[in-house]
Amino acid sequence: MDDLEKAILISFDESGAVDSALKAQAVGYCQQIKETPSICSICIERLCFSKLVQVQFWCLQCLHEVLRIRYSSMGPEEKSFIRKSVFSLACYESIDDKNLVRVLDGPAFIKNKLAQVMVTLICFEYPMIWPSVFVDFLSNLSKGIVVIDMFCRVLNALDEEVISLDYPRSQEEVAVAGQIKDAMRQQCISQVVRAWYDILLMYRNSDPDLCCSVLDSMRRYVSWIDIGLIANDAFVGLLFELMLVSGFPDQLRGAAAGCIHAVAAKRMDPKAKLTLLQSLQIRKVFGLVAEDNDSELVSSVSSLLTGYSTEVLECSKRLNSEDGKAVSTELLNEVLPSVFYVMQNCEIDETFSIVQFLSGYVGTLKSLAPLTETQSLHVGQILDVIRSQIRYDPAYRNNLDMLDKTGKEEEDRMTEFRKDLFVLLRSVGRVAPDATQLFIRNSLASAVASNGDVNVEEIEAALSLLYAFGESLSDETMKTGNGLLGELIPMLLSTKFPCHNNRLVALIYLETVTRYMKFFQENTQYIPLVLSAFLDERGIHHPNSNVSRRASYLFMRIVKLLKAKLVPYIETILQSLQDTVAQFTTIYAVTKGLSGCEDGSHIFEAIGLLIGMEDVPLEKQSEYLTALLTPLCQQVEDLLLNAKAQNPEESPAKITNIQQIIMAINALSKGFSERLVTASRPAIGLMFKQTLDVLLRILIIYPKIEPLRCKVTSFIHRMVDILGSSVFPYLPKALEQLLAESEPKELAGFLLLLNQLICKFNTGVQDILEEVYPAIASRVFNILPRDAFPTGPGSNTEEIRELQELQRTFYTYLHVIATHDLSSVFLSSKSRAYLDPMMQLILHASCNHKDILVRKACVQIFIRLIKDWCASPYGEEKVPGFRSFVMEAFATNCCLYSVLDKSFEFRDANTLVLFGEIVLVQKVMFEKFGNDFLVHFVSKSLQSAHCPQDLAEQYCQKVQGSDIKALKSFYQSLIENLRRQQNGSLVFR
Repeated sequence: MDDLEKAILISFDESGAVDSALKAQAVGYCQQIKETPSICSICIERLCFSKLVQVQFWCLQCLHEVLRIRYSSMGPEEKSFIRKSVFSLACYESIDDKNLVRVLDGPAFIKNKLAQVMVTLICFEYPMIWPSVFVDFLSNLSKGIVVIDMFCRVLNALDEEVISLDYPRSQEEVAVAGQIKDAMRQQCISQVVRAWYDILLMYRNSDPDLCCSVLDSMRRYVSWIDIGLIANDAFVGLLFELMLVSGFPDQLRGAAAGCIHAVAAKRMDPKAKLTLLQSLQIRKVFGLVAEDNDSELVSSVSSLLTGYSTEVLECSKRLNSEDGKAVSTELLNEVLPSVFYVMQNCEIDETFSIVQFLSGYVGTLKSLAPLTETQSLHVGQILDVIRSQIRYDPAYRNNLDMLDKTGKEEEDRMTEFRKDLFVLLRSVGRVAPDATQLFIRNSLASAVASNGDVNVEEIEAALSLLYAFGESLSDETMKTGNGLLGELIPMLLSTKFPCHNNRLVALIYLETVTRYMKFFQENTQYIPLVLSAFLDERGIHHPNSNVSRRASYLFMRIVKLLKAKLVPYIETILQSLQDTVAQFTTIYAVTKGLSGCEDGSHIFEAIGLLIGMEDVPLEKQSEYLTALLTPLCQQVEDLLLNAKAQNPEESPAKITNIQQIIMAINALSKGFSERLVTASRPAIGLMFKQTLDVLLRILIIYPKIEPLRCKVTSFIHRMVDILGSSVFPYLPKALEQLLAESEPKELAGFLLLLNQLICKFNTGVQDILEEVYPAIASRVFNILPRDAFPTGPGSNTEEIRELQELQRTFYTYLHVIATHDLSSVFLSSKSRAYLDPMMQLILHASCNHKDILVRKACVQIFIRLIKDWCASPYGEEKVPGFRSFVMEAFATNCCLYSVLDKSFEFRDANTLVLFGEIVLVQKVMFEKFGNDFLVHFVSKSLQSAHCPQDLAEQYCQKVQGSDIKALKSFYQSLIENLRRQQNGSLVFR
């Protein structure tokens, strides 16, 4: 063993026993050898003498690479030597008398690599330089199995590397493939096909593996060779014999089916195609699908039947003649029963293809009315197929009920798998609505009558069919209950399945009732049955918490929809929900009986929607609300009692309890309108004010618990919505507590609350803002970085993201203040100290911020401040220094330099909107500052950008004119003109 062989063995070592430095040295040595001019001779010599498969593989890999990279620079002699040597290796010949090793005796991966080298040569040399390659190879097939196998490998590699369109190809590769195919068709493909036939005849009984290789090659080539070479009595007869004789191995029979499938899929004129499909006599294989439901053969035959059916259907669509339609209909009628059998009885991978075919078939029925008896029968069989396919496997029943990891995976898989089947169901429903409703009715009736424990999956499937069918119904059909719906929905409501405790059955039952809710809007006599379904053990009182939680949410949606129609049932509903509500009014119930913080809030929202209606008498409304709010508030007070002296281990449970209660009250309040609680029934408003008073104490007792602060803030948002200005007395205390300990994330939430107040009450909150703005500004300017946020690796931390969100919210806050006539807040005695940093911040953002919408907001702030603080061109300055700051810093940097920068992209829609604001602010500056603005902007700003005098004069005219669109258009052309002159050299100063 010489140095090269040692180096190759070391470089291929994966045992970990070789030192990494030595391995790197070996790899380097191999690379060095690879770059020598005589590398091809070295590789071919090794292939003749080395029995080491690592060395053989390295040499073949090296030859493959060198040919691809250096072929065009090789001389004729070297090319000839490589060609003869590689071909000799592939045909099991000696390269010279001393050749001791035959590469074809090696493992499959060595032969595949040799085939790859052969294909590379074929690409460069066939047909111009080496026209006889395939004919020469055919003459060597008489040497037996080893050369035939190699020939198949070369053909397969040629398909994969060059011809097959299953892989993306460049134009150059497509051209090479076309050249090879054309030459093969003209020169040798009929001989290749004859060889395939002879080999199959000769070896079908003695070497099925070799026959499978031949069939695999043939299947690949059928799509582009003359179909008459295969689709003839002799060859098709042989293929059917290989498929139908039970003595042959399944793999061989399946490979023959694959070839027939390729023949059926051949692209050709639809009329000729239909004749071809007819000649295949596909009925011969129908019996094979019943042989062994999950064998490899059945999978191949299923694929053949699906492919054949799809092709017949395509012919039917493309042919207009009555004869063509009749033949295709006859062929489809013949094959469809087997397709249905496969779907319902066989474990196959073809389900998706079959569903796609059936969807196409149903699509063709849309234009046919009425359906023939056979077509109606097919529709019924398609519905049977859908039902059988959407059933869960009983083996997963416990996993799905408990929803463990296996159950979750199976549920996700089935959800995805069912999508296409439900689309198919809706298509069938449109083609044959009566038949579909009858089928679903019978499925449901069968499920109702069945033994629930045995047929959990059947019941779940029947309910899922009814649910999915609802998607295809119009609102009108749903409301009136046309057809069998009027029978189906009452049947659903009045049924309590024995397996209703099963999670999947319970969930789909509730979803289905909800799906048909529009029916109950019109048919109110069924409302008691709907309420029972949600309020008894089928829904909110179901033993499975997943079901009861979902039932709560769906019940809330039902209440929203039916609302006024539920007034007569409020007492009944509240009585049924007493125990559920009690869980929130019993201390620690949350941690013991409920999982997850969101539990129960939907129930309280539903109750709020019910009792918050004006249809409910005031006395009753007060009674209901008192019964809910009093124990909840009492529980909060009990939890807050002596909170500071509590055992620390008890605190998390109590905090969770408090969170839960705040969410419950918050949800409850969503049913009440501002008009009701402030105008028509102030007594109700008083109850919410008292509740707010209690909940604000949480901020004093637990000042640093972020989840509690967030929940209280959320509740204040709600109270602002429904209590209106009567919430004012509570705000100072609340805002003081929220601001006191706030982190960046909480501070952003606090600003959102202030934005809500400003937008709702405008100048009504001026006193409050003047009080809190200095503290907010102080915190924000201390927290936010002076310069831009860091970028690059390690900069996308949670802390940085929170600061960025705070900055965005602060800009919005400033914008809301400025645009709601509250800019005087910035000028109060306590706020004056923060005026300069604020102006610098919004100036920098208006020029530089990455978010165009933030920049636009900052420009709009300047527009409002200029209008508010600058009375007239020569009037007294309301804010000393503001006018000169705007003209010198803002006008130059934002209105000129920031738009001159090439990053300012005029083709972007948001940027164009920003540009409109920048043009508008110039107009406003002229109106407020007069000629002072023009003189400064033209003589200093535009002059610094080397603006030509004539353009500067035109600018002055446009600014003084009244047409803002003309100004915008001119200014854009001016900026683009200056950009060309400056080539982007100006930057923000």
